Amino acid sequence: MTDSPSIVLFQTDLRLADNPALTAAVQRGKPLICLYVWNPDAKGYDKPGAASRWWLHYSLEKLSSHIQQTGNDLVIRTGQTAEVVSSLAAQFKTPRIFWNRSCEPAFRKIEHRLQTFLKGEGGDGTGFDGTNLADPDRIQTQSGTPYTVFTPFWKKLQTVLPPSPPLAAPQKLPSPPSTHLKSETLASLKLLPKIDWAHGLRNTWSPGEEGARSALKKFLLAPAKHYSTDRDRPDLPHTSQLSSHLHFGEISPRTLCQAITSRMGKCQSAQERKSLEAYLRQLGWREFARYLLYHFPETAQEPLYAAYKKFPWDDRSDFLAAWQNGLTGYPIVDAGMRELWQTGWMHNRVRMITASFLTKDLLLHWKAGADWFWDTLVDADLANNTLGWQWVAGCGADASPFFRIFNPITQGRKFDPDGRYVRKWVPELAGLPHKWIHQPWEAPPLLLVEAQVRLGETYPYPIIDHAAARNRALLAYRHFTKNKHSNTSSPTSDSGKCAST
Repeated sequence: MTDSPSIVLFQTDLRLADNPALTAAVQRGKPLICLYVWNPDAKGYDKPGAASRWWLHYSLEKLSSHIQQTGNDLVIRTGQTAEVVSSLAAQFKTPRIFWNRSCEPAFRKIEHRLQTFLKGEGGDGTGFDGTNLADPDRIQTQSGTPYTVFTPFWKKLQTVLPPSPPLAAPQKLPSPPSTHLKSETLASLKLLPKIDWAHGLRNTWSPGEEGARSALKKFLLAPAKHYSTDRDRPDLPHTSQLSSHLHFGEISPRTLCQAITSRMGKCQSAQERKSLEAYLRQLGWREFARYLLYHFPETAQEPLYAAYKKFPWDDRSDFLAAWQNGLTGYPIVDAGMRELWQTGWMHNRVRMITASFLTKDLLLHWKAGADWFWDTLVDADLANNTLGWQWVAGCGADASPFFRIFNPITQGRKFDPDGRYVRKWVPELAGLPHKWIHQPWEAPPLLLVEAQVRLGETYPYPIIDHAAARNRALLAYRHFTKNKHSNTSSPTSDSGKCAST
């Protein structure tokens, strides 16, 4: 075993810096195999959606280039991950296998199967905390159970923050074994779309470690100073745009936490410190989402509160199609859905607005929304996606009560007061003044003519009346709770949560 190579299994940790599994393998000093496994037969949430696959292609491309610069190569294989790793391990007579642990059910099954294989073969494997700020098994209530409310979780998490300093990227990786290692080409994985719809993604994002560092630097230069006051404004560029980089592990949460806390120590104003504290809290929400998925893996498919399995959701396919295509007739909703389609990303405040509209106004199942986000978001993260949708639908941990229903008109006026966001993504309404941009159906006819807006032709009428839809949703909720004789909502301690940072 002393001469056997080390295998590092890359998963959602596509970086060299602050990669505990990679660092431990390098310190072992033996020949090193850097491995990524793609399972083309994976289904559902075990397989990235189309937009995420686009990001994954370029992230792997950058990772492979960085590994080559250190004197090694990224070996790409296809198949069931545990079987591929086990077969490679058997070839080299009980090597050491290193990986960073994940909160996602599919990866946890892989890790369990690897441990079983290694135990049977007399090998050794080690999982590291490279994707979280803290080990989820260490954060428990006084009774030893998992937290399901954010505020006490955040207080407990803060007792172990800041985490240990990030690890430096190794400048030199041990060479792989002399035996030729077969590798698939990145192109053979067919991660890119057959029909090129990704031009908007290419113009918006730079996947990879360098892109992550650049996004962090840009955020700290200006947006971070305004984060606490303007992070809910989709018309202003005051979010970090780091969520995809975090999901794919191109930057570690530990690195980001250190950068924020270091900057807090150098703040020149109380406002900047308040903003950085607000951003750190959103990292806490990300950690909470991962923590919940770790302890309640079934929530990826089912509501945390089982009673909601019987909630009387509607199933109108025409409503779902209008929502997906940004043709609901509510400008702030349509702007968000079009931003999502064109860039693979949506501002977090608008994520909440669009999710509320789907589940409350249209009474469509939160899973329909979660599935659409999974396929269209470049930052489609199973933990964040699950927490976000169950939060809005009122059926998850620390959820917003079902009877909290966002008004898309007042939300638009409050968070896009000048209509810049709507005008960018719904250009057919660009000629309308601020007063009518969020409810064009109420605009005077002459003004609509001047703005070249023909309702029902160039832009749809609302597919449903919000006031009537709100009453319908509340009636369905009251009937549901009366029949179930149960409290289907958890205590609410925060006004919102972050699905993207």
